Amino acid sequence: MPNDPSQQPYPSHKAIGYRGEEIAATYLTDKGYRILAQNWQSHHLEIDIIAEKGPFIVFVEVKQRSSKNYGEPELFVDRQKQRRIITAANHFIQRYRIEKEARFDIIAILTTPEGNEIKQITNAFSPTW
Repeated sequence: MPNDPSQQPYPSHKAIGYRGEEIAATYLTDKGYRILAQNWQSHHLEIDIIAEKGPFIVFVEVKQRSSKNYGEPELFVDRQKQRRIITAANHFIQRYRIEKEARFDIIAILTTPEGNEIKQITNAFSPTW
């Protein structure tokens, strides 16, 4: 089997995730968002997309699936994942002294042979104190 990832019979998990994030970034840009960062990392934490629009800084988790057999893509952002995103967002806000209101969105992408179905869930979750 060749070592070139593009020659593999199935795309890698990372390649699929990267493609989903690119689809989501294009979607957000088309909706008037300004992308500040993609795959932003702080220690062992990561945020897929950080964008801004109006008074909000938006932290976006992207979930892409090829079927709904196991549920809608957004259902895979469990409470533990939400906590990790919120913690990373706090790092970003503190590091860059962000003064905008934070919002946490999910972009769910269902990829089928017919194309991509994209759903943005605004205010998908929020920090609980």
